[in-house]
Amino acid sequence: MAKHTRLKQVSLASLLLLGCAVLSPDTHAAPSEQPPARRSSVPKKRVQPGAVQKPVAQPAKAEKSAGTPSDGEQVVPASTPDQGDMPKLHVGNLFHPKPGHRLTYWDGLEGHLSVEAGISGNPWTRSGRNFGQYYTDRANSFTLNQIMGSLSHPVTSVGGGYGIGFVLEAMYGSDARFDPTIGMGSGSLNSLYQWAPTQAHLDVHLPWLFRHGIDVQMGQMYGLMGAEGTPAQARPFYTFNYASEYLTPFETVGIVATMHLTKHADWILGIDAGNSTTFGRSGSNNKPKGYFGFAFNHLLDGKLDVHAIGRFGPQGNNGRAITSPDGWSSAGMGPLANEKMQYNGNIMAAYHVNKKVTVTVDGIYLHDDLTHDDVYGVSSYLAWAIRPWLTLNARGEIYRDNTGAVTAQYSSFTSYTRSLSNQPYPYYAAPPTTYGELTVGASYQPQFINKRLGLGALTLRPEIRLDKSLNGTHPFNQAGTVSNPIVNNGTNNMLWFSCDAIWAF
Repeated sequence: MAKHTRLKQVSLASLLLLGCAVLSPDTHAAPSEQPPARRSSVPKKRVQPGAVQKPVAQPAKAEKSAGTPSDGEQVVPASTPDQGDMPKLHVGNLFHPKPGHRLTYWDGLEGHLSVEAGISGNPWTRSGRNFGQYYTDRANSFTLNQIMGSLSHPVTSVGGGYGIGFVLEAMYGSDARFDPTIGMGSGSLNSLYQWAPTQAHLDVHLPWLFRHGIDVQMGQMYGLMGAEGTPAQARPFYTFNYASEYLTPFETVGIVATMHLTKHADWILGIDAGNSTTFGRSGSNNKPKGYFGFAFNHLLDGKLDVHAIGRFGPQGNNGRAITSPDGWSSAGMGPLANEKMQYNGNIMAAYHVNKKVTVTVDGIYLHDDLTHDDVYGVSSYLAWAIRPWLTLNARGEIYRDNTGAVTAQYSSFTSYTRSLSNQPYPYYAAPPTTYGELTVGASYQPQFINKRLGLGALTLRPEIRLDKSLNGTHPFNQAGTVSNPIVNNGTNNMLWFSCDAIWAF
């Protein structure tokens, strides 16, 4: 192993424990090779349905990971005001009616656009990849991650306590490789830069059953679990934590209902076609999946937000396994996939110490009866808004993959989409591993530039990150092959430096 990779495991473990402020999972010795990687949990989201990517007046701090609104987004819908206080129609940013003009519903339309590009520097990689990453997988190359545009209307009163809104959103860029919804334009582009519809849903407020009513979203939505979202402004860092990449749903097509039990408590139910899939040939199997959970908002005088959400249902692909001429296999598991359940659980708590400091702990667990995968991770976040234009962020994570099969690197431009579509795909993975990760960075809005921009705002996010195997495996900085896709001849840590730039209006 190269000299620069010989960092002491105990040193990183100590830092992670300080960063996480939680007990770490037990580590285990790395056994020998295991079966090929299985897409046990498909893409994620972590941005609430109805949310759109908007510019922010100050740096995008760890709002999302703190469980608080991020650019108008939140992990779960907050309680709605009394029916008499139902949001009234307001003027959006697309139309500018003259004073005295009677507003119509369509005057509330909003349009938003954001662009994210960045680079991840990893001088020691021999694979050209940053292992354990989807969106920031490409080392030492500048990447246009996403151009994201949306047309939306906030839920607005239409009388009688009812409200209607909608969101249409799409993305183009390298990130679209890992955010497809099968059957909705997936596979139409096959290069590094692809496109994907990310949201297309109708939002309705119903004054039924509870004092604060029920909010319903119907259509294509981001998933509800995890601390870090796909849109650039829905996370505090350029890179993602492991759990947000591998253990949470990215996109779902279905219905989510949020019942506002009290001013501070919500009950969440949902049913959908599965993670990043739709129906028929574009589905993974013929069984529904769904959410069940609760959210508690603005407790302890507004300082504490908590949510606990579970997701249940068969997720495996019920097609037969297919092998390509060059030896790669598909993810098909046969009819048994219709019966075997997958379980996801997520508990997240955010405490706002004061107006400038927020501490968040996010725990996620996944179990799959079909593939016998058990994976779990705990991440903690610290956000400190030093100035309106500067926020310092820190993240610590400990993440365990008991089989090694979930945490895979999808090595071609179309590997991920092909894995969801039951087509053979190239990949490589690691032996069962306990991963540790520590990231520190900043979110900076250069005022000397933004004051001169006629539209939108620019945010820069530099970061430094250290990943390490805590149980002696060597999965980093080395690629696998079709004959040996399980990597254990790389390095046991990965030190890398990243920075992205976001312009949004």
